[in-house]
Amino acid sequence: MRADISTGKPMPSQPAPRDYDQIRRAIAFLSEAWEEQPSLERLAGHLGLSPAHTQKLFTRWCGLSPKEFVQAVTIDRARELLGQSASVLEAAHEVGLSGGGRLHDLFVTHEAMTPGDYKRRGDGLEMVYGFHPSPFGEALVLATSRGVAGLAFVNDDAGESRAEALADMTGRWPRATFREAPTETAAYCRRIFEPVEWRADQPVRLVLIGTDFEVRVWECLLRIPMGRAVSYGDIARHLGQPTASRAVGTAVGRNPISFVVPCHRVLRGDGNLGGYHWGLTRKKALIGWETGRVHADKT
Repeated sequence: MRADISTGKPMPSQPAPRDYDQIRRAIAFLSEAWEEQPSLERLAGHLGLSPAHTQKLFTRWCGLSPKEFVQAVTIDRARELLGQSASVLEAAHEVGLSGGGRLHDLFVTHEAMTPGDYKRRGDGLEMVYGFHPSPFGEALVLATSRGVAGLAFVNDDAGESRAEALADMTGRWPRATFREAPTETAAYCRRIFEPVEWRADQPVRLVLIGTDFEVRVWECLLRIPMGRAVSYGDIARHLGQPTASRAVGTAVGRNPISFVVPCHRVLRGDGNLGGYHWGLTRKKALIGWETGRVHADKT
């Protein structure tokens, strides 16, 4: 058992990256059958594992049992998360959960490139990239000399390849120069996905590259604490553009830094989980995993 450096609390070992292959199958199954509240035995049979191993694997990965996970991602839970969403952004801003403050337990700072830099589509910008294992499947990290500019996942739900995932990200800045350098991006990956590395004195530095409106939306996302959620409409109202929910949705979908800039914490106003650029199964995984961390912090 290791201790979280930022809190001193004990925490479980980081799950093996390969666990996500089984977890993804489990989440896909639970997502189809959640209304039936499938038993542990039924899930285990689907995975071809024993009930005891299924329970141990899932709980080690998520911090929740399969049954608790289903409860965490149902519409009822989503509506509960949204219950006070109108005040979440305001409260988060008041306690410093923006800019150089806290993003859930992960400490980050960020800067935005100028609109002119964005319009040049990355011209003159060099980025390094690397593929790395993560608790949520294979991750692609892109970084500049200033910090992390992109974090994506190879979308297993869509049968996406590494090349396709890379093309999706590099296409956002078509005039930039890209160089494969996993040894340079590995440190960022550890800082992002290893909770014991979440330290206030060594924040992860982000570089937000988008339109002025997109950057403003992404900065709102940075204010949403772990275990909470907001709607597209909440963000639109917070930005002083209450009729811009659709534009907010587009900007959320264009977020280039998954997980760290938590677009998975934005739900539809009716409590539906909505979509996710890297697959709805992964969005459910992220929500469930974070629910497990919040649950552990309370015990």
